[in-house]
Amino acid sequence: MKQLFLLCVALLLISSLAFAQTPTVTAAPNTVFAGADGKYEAAPDTALVQFNISAHADTAKAAYDLASKQAEQTRQIMRDNGIDPKTAQIGSYSIQPMYDWKTAKRKLIGYQVATNVSLKVKDFAKVGPITQQLADTAVSESQSINYTLDNMEDAKSKAVEDAYRRARAAADSLARAAGRTVGELSYASVDTFENVRPMPIVARAMAMQAQAAPAPTEEFTPQTVNVTAHVNALFTLK
Repeated sequence: MKQLFLLCVALLLISSLAFAQTPTVTAAPNTVFAGADGKYEAAPDTALVQFNISAHADTAKAAYDLASKQAEQTRQIMRDNGIDPKTAQIGSYSIQPMYDWKTAKRKLIGYQVATNVSLKVKDFAKVGPITQQLADTAVSESQSINYTLDNMEDAKSKAVEDAYRRARAAADSLARAAGRTVGELSYASVDTFENVRPMPIVARAMAMQAQAAPAPTEEFTPQTVNVTAHVNALFTLK
């Protein structure tokens, strides 16, 4: 009985999703209704570099001072690459005690200060040097890079235009088959979907053995961003 109930719920959800994608339209005589998907593929315009600053020390003050020193090293790396440190954003900050859990009685062994930093980079040529310098200085324990699209609205508009062209072409084909022609647009609905597909590149911070070694992202092309749209259109028939 429980399995039957879950199956019924699943079918209701599927039906509701299908209903949301194709709205109910009261079609008047001498009209034609057409729906179509469109897409637009855009090159990413922003690299989101995320990394953490983590410091360990015997006392809370020592850990804080060490984290402050590492943060200044990070700011200097940004300045060296022509980036204003104020453009970086801090997502979280924490300071907490560290214990030795191997013993029956917890023993305080130090303190950890940690913060997460996000940096948007428009010039992709700077991504490699920044990530390599962060690894060389051993400031960050981990790094990630996501290529995204900030100017999403323009991409959405182009995807909608493509979907409308396809819907109009379908309506034209049907009208010709019936010996009619398509007139004015009477009704339309639009849904857009962002398929950013961020592909994180994660690297553990480590000292580079060869200073001239190319960065992990060098000579590779960032993955494109796909934006899709669905258009439902109702046209009059001549």
